[in-house]
Amino acid sequence: MGELRFDNRVAVITGGGRGLGRAHALLLASRGCRIVINDPGVSMAGDATGEGPAEALAGEIRALGGEAVANTDSVATPEGGKAIIGSALEAFGRIDILIHSAGNVRRGSLCELGYEDFCSVLDVHLKGAYHVVREAFPLMMAQEYGRIVLTSSINGLYGKSDNVTYAMCKAGFMGLSNTAAIEGQHANVKSNLIVPAAVTRMSEGIDTSKFPPMEPEMVAPMVGWLCHESCSASGEMYVAMGGRMARAWIAESEGVFRPEWTPEQVADQIAAIRGGGETLAFPPVPDGQLEHLMFGFKMIREAQGV
Repeated sequence: MGELRFDNRVAVITGGGRGLGRAHALLLASRGCRIVINDPGVSMAGDATGEGPAEALAGEIRALGGEAVANTDSVATPEGGKAIIGSALEAFGRIDILIHSAGNVRRGSLCELGYEDFCSVLDVHLKGAYHVVREAFPLMMAQEYGRIVLTSSINGLYGKSDNVTYAMCKAGFMGLSNTAAIEGQHANVKSNLIVPAAVTRMSEGIDTSKFPPMEPEMVAPMVGWLCHESCSASGEMYVAMGGRMARAWIAESEGVFRPEWTPEQVADQIAAIRGGGETLAFPPVPDGQLEHLMFGFKMIREAQGV
Protein backbone atom coordinates (compact mmCIF):
# COMPACT_ATOMS: atom_id res chain seq x y z
CA MET A 1 0.00 0.00 0.00
CA GLY A 2 1.21 3.48 -0.82
CA GLU A 3 1.50 6.26 1.74
CA LEU A 4 -1.85 7.52 2.98
CA ARG A 5 -1.86 11.21 2.13
CA PHE A 6 -4.06 14.13 3.15
CA ASP A 7 -3.23 16.62 0.41
CA ASN A 8 -5.88 19.35 0.09
CA ARG A 9 -7.66 18.12 3.23
CA VAL A 10 -8.30 20.42 6.19
CA ALA A 11 -8.31 19.19 9.78
CA VAL A 12 -9.42 20.90 12.97
CA ILE A 13 -7.85 19.44 16.10
CA THR A 14 -9.13 20.64 19.46
CA GLY A 15 -6.61 20.41 22.27
CA GLY A 16 -4.11 20.20 19.44
CA GLY A 17 -1.18 22.04 20.98
CA ARG A 18 0.09 19.31 23.27
CA GLY A 19 -0.10 15.61 24.05
CA LEU A 20 -2.22 13.45 21.80
CA GLY A 21 -3.54 16.37 19.76
CA ARG A 22 -0.02 17.53 18.96
CA ALA A 23 0.97 14.04 17.78
CA HIS A 24 -2.09 13.88 15.51
CA ALA A 25 -1.37 17.34 14.10
CA LEU A 26 2.26 16.57 13.28
CA LEU A 27 1.39 13.28 11.59
CA LEU A 28 -1.38 14.72 9.44
CA ALA A 29 0.64 17.82 8.55
CA SER A 30 3.60 15.65 7.50
CA ARG A 31 1.28 14.01 4.99
CA GLY A 32 -0.05 17.17 3.39
CA CYS A 33 -3.01 18.08 5.61
CA ARG A 34 -3.73 21.71 6.42
CA ILE A 35 -4.26 22.06 10.14
CA VAL A 36 -6.22 24.29 12.52
CA ILE A 37 -4.68 23.80 15.95
CA ASN A 38 -7.16 24.75 18.64
CA ASP A 39 -5.67 25.12 22.10
CA PRO A 40 -6.31 27.99 24.52
CA GLY A 41 -3.21 27.04 26.52
CA VAL A 42 -4.73 26.18 29.88
CA SER A 43 -3.69 23.96 32.76
CA MET A 44 -5.05 20.44 33.12
CA ALA A 45 -7.64 21.84 35.52
CA GLY A 46 -8.73 24.25 32.80
CA ASP A 47 -7.25 27.38 34.38
CA ALA A 48 -5.69 30.08 32.21
CA THR A 49 -1.91 30.13 31.82
CA GLY A 50 0.53 32.26 29.89
CA GLU A 51 1.42 29.47 27.50
CA GLY A 52 0.74 29.54 23.77
CA PRO A 53 0.97 25.94 22.53
CA ALA A 54 -1.32 26.41 19.52
CA GLU A 55 0.75 29.16 17.92
CA ALA A 56 3.99 27.41 18.84
CA LEU A 57 2.95 24.22 17.08
CA ALA A 58 1.48 26.07 14.10
CA GLY A 59 4.81 27.84 13.70
CA GLU A 60 6.67 24.55 13.96
CA ILE A 61 4.52 22.99 11.24
CA ARG A 62 4.98 26.01 8.97
CA ALA A 63 8.75 25.86 9.53
CA LEU A 64 8.67 22.26 8.33
CA GLY A 65 6.90 23.33 5.13
CA GLY A 66 3.33 22.58 6.18
CA GLU A 67 0.24 24.75 6.49
CA ALA A 68 -1.23 25.46 9.90
CA VAL A 69 -3.02 28.18 11.83
CA ALA A 70 -3.66 28.57 15.53
CA ASN A 71 -6.98 29.07 17.29
CA THR A 72 -7.34 29.80 21.00
CA ASP A 73 -11.12 29.74 21.44
CA SER A 74 -12.64 27.49 24.08
CA VAL A 75 -14.69 24.46 23.08
CA ALA A 76 -16.73 24.93 26.27
CA THR A 77 -19.27 27.30 24.70
CA PRO A 78 -21.37 27.23 21.52
CA GLU A 79 -19.72 30.49 20.49
CA GLY A 80 -16.30 28.93 20.90
CA GLY A 81 -17.27 25.92 18.83
CA LYS A 82 -18.52 28.16 16.05
CA ALA A 83 -15.33 30.24 16.11
CA ILE A 84 -13.10 27.14 16.01
CA ILE A 85 -14.77 25.72 12.92
CA GLY A 86 -14.95 29.23 11.49
CA SER A 87 -11.16 29.42 11.68
CA ALA A 88 -10.90 26.53 9.24
CA LEU A 89 -13.28 28.20 6.81
CA GLU A 90 -11.49 31.53 7.08
CA ALA A 91 -8.02 30.09 6.64
CA PHE A 92 -8.63 27.23 4.22
CA GLY A 93 -12.21 27.46 2.95
CA ARG A 94 -13.44 24.08 4.18
CA ILE A 95 -13.25 21.38 6.87
CA ASP A 96 -12.75 17.69 6.12
CA ILE A 97 -11.53 16.28 9.43
CA LEU A 98 -12.48 17.01 13.03
CA ILE A 99 -10.50 15.52 15.91
CA HIS A 100 -11.78 16.41 19.38
CA SER A 101 -8.87 15.95 21.77
CA ALA A 102 -9.47 18.86 24.15
CA GLY A 103 -9.80 17.86 27.77
CA ASN A 104 -9.35 18.83 31.39
CA VAL A 105 -9.36 16.93 34.66
CA ARG A 106 -10.85 17.74 38.05
CA ARG A 107 -10.67 14.61 40.14
CA GLY A 108 -13.02 13.73 42.94
CA SER A 109 -15.09 10.84 44.21
CA LEU A 110 -18.87 10.63 43.95
CA CYS A 111 -19.02 11.56 47.64
CA GLU A 112 -16.79 14.60 47.32
CA LEU A 113 -16.77 16.11 43.84
CA GLY A 114 -18.02 19.69 43.77
CA TYR A 115 -20.65 20.76 41.27
CA GLU A 116 -18.38 23.46 39.83
CA ASP A 117 -15.70 20.87 39.12
CA PHE A 118 -18.32 18.55 37.58
CA CYS A 119 -19.51 21.29 35.23
CA SER A 120 -16.01 22.36 34.24
CA VAL A 121 -15.12 18.89 32.93
CA LEU A 122 -18.55 18.37 31.37
CA ASP A 123 -18.29 21.68 29.49
CA VAL A 124 -14.92 20.90 27.90
CA HIS A 125 -15.24 17.20 27.16
CA LEU A 126 -18.85 16.35 26.36
CA LYS A 127 -20.41 19.74 25.61
CA GLY A 128 -17.20 20.71 23.84
CA ALA A 129 -17.49 17.71 21.55
CA TYR A 130 -21.07 18.64 20.71
CA HIS A 131 -20.18 22.30 20.12
CA VAL A 132 -17.60 21.52 17.44
CA VAL A 133 -19.41 18.54 15.89
CA ARG A 134 -22.61 20.57 15.63
CA GLU A 135 -20.79 23.27 13.63
CA ALA A 136 -18.72 20.94 11.45
CA PHE A 137 -21.30 18.25 10.69
CA PRO A 138 -23.65 20.28 8.42
CA LEU A 139 -20.64 21.44 6.39
CA MET A 140 -19.43 17.87 5.97
CA MET A 141 -22.90 16.70 4.99
CA ALA A 142 -23.22 19.47 2.39
CA GLN A 143 -19.89 18.59 0.76
CA GLU A 144 -20.61 14.84 1.13
CA TYR A 145 -17.33 14.14 2.87
CA GLY A 146 -16.09 14.20 6.44
CA ARG A 147 -14.16 12.32 9.09
CA ILE A 148 -14.84 12.79 12.82
CA VAL A 149 -12.71 11.28 15.58
CA LEU A 150 -13.68 11.82 19.20
CA THR A 151 -11.18 10.98 21.94
CA SER A 152 -12.80 8.59 24.38
CA SER A 153 -10.99 6.67 27.12
CA ILE A 154 -10.76 3.31 28.85
CA ASN A 155 -12.27 5.25 31.76
CA GLY A 156 -15.36 5.77 29.61
CA LEU A 157 -15.58 2.06 28.86
CA TYR A 158 -14.87 0.78 32.34
CA GLY A 159 -15.28 3.69 34.78
CA LYS A 160 -12.69 5.27 37.04
CA SER A 161 -12.50 5.86 40.76
CA ASP A 162 -12.14 9.54 41.75
CA ASN A 163 -12.70 10.70 38.18
CA VAL A 164 -16.45 10.39 37.72
CA THR A 165 -17.10 13.31 35.36
CA TYR A 166 -14.27 12.34 33.05
CA ALA A 167 -15.61 8.76 32.86
CA MET A 168 -19.16 10.00 32.23
CA CYS A 169 -18.09 12.30 29.41
CA LYS A 170 -15.91 9.74 27.68
CA ALA A 171 -18.77 7.22 27.79
CA GLY A 172 -21.14 9.86 26.43
CA PHE A 173 -19.03 10.22 23.29
CA MET A 174 -20.40 6.88 22.12
CA GLY A 175 -23.87 8.34 21.64
CA LEU A 176 -22.61 11.41 19.80
CA SER A 177 -20.24 9.53 17.51
CA ASN A 178 -22.72 6.77 16.70
CA THR A 179 -25.42 9.30 15.85
CA ALA A 180 -23.06 11.19 13.54
CA ALA A 181 -22.11 7.89 11.91
CA ILE A 182 -25.75 6.91 11.35
CA GLU A 183 -26.83 10.30 10.04
CA GLY A 184 -23.71 10.67 7.90
CA GLN A 185 -23.62 7.21 6.35
CA HIS A 186 -25.15 8.23 3.01
CA ALA A 187 -22.96 11.33 2.63
CA ASN A 188 -19.52 9.72 3.20
CA VAL A 189 -19.31 11.30 6.64
CA LYS A 190 -17.78 8.84 9.09
CA SER A 191 -17.39 9.14 12.84
CA ASN A 192 -15.43 6.94 15.22
CA LEU A 193 -13.93 6.92 18.70
CA ILE A 194 -10.28 6.56 19.55
CA VAL A 195 -9.73 4.94 22.96
CA PRO A 196 -6.10 5.86 23.68
CA ALA A 197 -3.67 5.34 26.50
CA ALA A 198 -0.55 7.48 26.54
CA VAL A 199 1.68 9.26 29.01
CA THR A 200 0.78 12.96 28.74
CA ARG A 201 0.10 15.89 31.08
CA MET A 202 -3.06 14.06 32.09
CA SER A 203 -0.87 11.39 33.68
CA GLU A 204 0.36 13.81 36.35
CA GLY A 205 -0.02 12.25 39.80
CA ILE A 206 0.15 8.70 38.41
CA ASP A 207 3.27 6.59 38.90
CA THR A 208 4.25 5.79 35.30
CA SER A 209 7.80 4.67 36.10
CA LYS A 210 7.04 1.02 35.35
CA PHE A 211 4.90 1.67 32.26
CA PRO A 212 6.18 0.42 28.89
CA PRO A 213 6.76 3.08 26.22
CA MET A 214 3.38 4.81 25.77
CA GLU A 215 4.03 7.96 23.79
CA PRO A 216 1.25 9.96 22.09
CA GLU A 217 2.96 9.29 18.76
CA MET A 218 2.07 5.61 19.20
CA VAL A 219 -1.65 6.51 19.09
CA ALA A 220 -1.48 8.85 16.09
CA PRO A 221 -1.28 6.17 13.33
CA MET A 222 -4.70 4.78 14.24
CA VAL A 223 -6.16 8.28 14.28
CA GLY A 224 -4.50 8.92 10.94
CA TRP A 225 -6.28 5.94 9.41
CA LEU A 226 -9.62 6.92 10.94
CA CYS A 227 -9.20 10.37 9.36
CA HIS A 228 -8.27 9.13 5.91
CA GLU A 229 -10.59 8.96 2.92
CA SER A 230 -9.94 5.22 2.68
CA CYS A 231 -11.24 4.57 6.21
CA SER A 232 -13.86 1.83 6.08
CA ALA A 233 -15.05 2.16 9.70
CA SER A 234 -17.87 4.28 11.06
CA GLY A 235 -19.64 4.12 14.40
CA GLU A 236 -16.78 2.09 15.85
CA MET A 237 -14.28 2.33 18.73
CA TYR A 238 -10.56 1.66 18.37
CA VAL A 239 -8.04 1.12 21.15
CA ALA A 240 -4.46 2.36 20.77
CA MET A 241 -1.91 2.05 23.57
CA GLY A 242 1.79 1.38 23.59
CA GLY A 243 1.77 -0.40 20.24
CA ARG A 244 -1.45 -2.36 20.81
CA MET A 245 -4.24 -1.69 18.33
CA ALA A 246 -7.67 -3.24 18.87
CA ARG A 247 -11.37 -2.70 18.36
CA ALA A 248 -13.81 -2.34 21.26
CA TRP A 249 -17.57 -2.76 21.08
CA ILE A 250 -20.77 -3.11 23.07
CA ALA A 251 -22.02 -6.69 23.40
CA GLU A 252 -25.09 -8.43 24.79
CA SER A 253 -25.89 -11.95 25.89
CA GLU A 254 -28.65 -13.69 23.96
CA GLY A 255 -30.59 -13.88 27.19
CA VAL A 256 -33.82 -15.65 28.11
CA PHE A 257 -37.43 -15.07 27.08
CA ARG A 258 -40.49 -15.58 29.26
CA PRO A 259 -43.87 -13.95 28.63
CA GLU A 260 -43.99 -12.91 32.29
CA TRP A 261 -41.39 -12.61 35.03
CA THR A 262 -41.27 -12.37 38.80
CA PRO A 263 -38.22 -11.17 40.74
CA GLU A 264 -37.79 -14.74 41.97
CA GLN A 265 -37.70 -16.09 38.42
CA VAL A 266 -35.09 -13.48 37.49
CA ALA A 267 -32.97 -14.60 40.45
CA ASP A 268 -33.38 -18.24 39.48
CA GLN A 269 -32.27 -17.66 35.87
CA ILE A 270 -29.76 -14.85 36.34
CA ALA A 271 -26.85 -17.00 35.12
CA ALA A 272 -28.58 -17.65 31.78
CA ILE A 273 -29.68 -14.01 31.55
CA ARG A 274 -26.13 -12.82 32.10
CA GLY A 275 -24.35 -15.25 29.82
CA GLY A 276 -26.79 -17.56 28.08
CA GLY A 277 -26.71 -18.24 24.36
CA GLU A 278 -24.51 -16.54 21.81
CA THR A 279 -22.78 -13.21 22.34
CA LEU A 280 -24.42 -10.49 20.26
CA ALA A 281 -23.02 -7.25 18.90
CA PHE A 282 -25.13 -4.89 16.81
CA PRO A 283 -23.00 -2.37 14.87
CA PRO A 284 -24.47 1.15 15.09
CA VAL A 285 -24.23 1.54 11.30
CA PRO A 286 -26.43 1.05 9.39
CA ASP A 287 -29.04 0.69 12.16
CA GLY A 288 -27.92 -1.21 15.24
CA GLN A 289 -30.79 -0.11 17.44
CA LEU A 290 -33.27 -1.53 14.93
CA GLU A 291 -31.29 -4.79 14.68
CA HIS A 292 -31.40 -5.01 18.48
CA LEU A 293 -35.18 -4.62 18.48
CA MET A 294 -35.70 -7.05 15.61
CA PHE A 295 -33.62 -9.72 17.35
CA GLY A 296 -35.82 -9.35 20.43
CA PHE A 297 -38.98 -9.52 18.33
CA LYS A 298 -37.69 -12.67 16.60
CA MET A 299 -36.90 -14.32 19.94
CA ILE A 300 -40.37 -13.53 21.25
CA ARG A 301 -42.12 -14.84 18.12
CA GLU A 302 -40.09 -18.05 18.11
CA ALA A 303 -40.88 -18.68 21.77
CA GLN A 304 -44.57 -18.10 21.07
CA GLY A 305 -44.51 -20.31 17.96
CA VAL A 306 -45.57 -17.46 15.72
